[in-house]
Amino acid sequence: MAIIIRLDRILADRKMQLNELAEKVGISIVNLSNLKTGKVKAIRFSTLNEICRVLECQPGDILEYVSDDE
Repeated sequence: MAIIIRLDRILADRKMQLNELAEKVGISIVNLSNLKTGKVKAIRFSTLNEICRVLECQPGDILEYVSDDE
């Protein structure tokens, strides 16, 4: 089982670059890039909240659970 980060898809839908999102959310582009590529083990709810606010989306639009069966 795994949580898949779909941030790249939402960014493409919104025609927004990663650096623009990082600036609007107030986190470093390195941290946001690590999140986008799935290199992080956790995300703060406050960060997720800001990402969803800026991108006008729901957490489920960014995070997807995939079981081992799939």
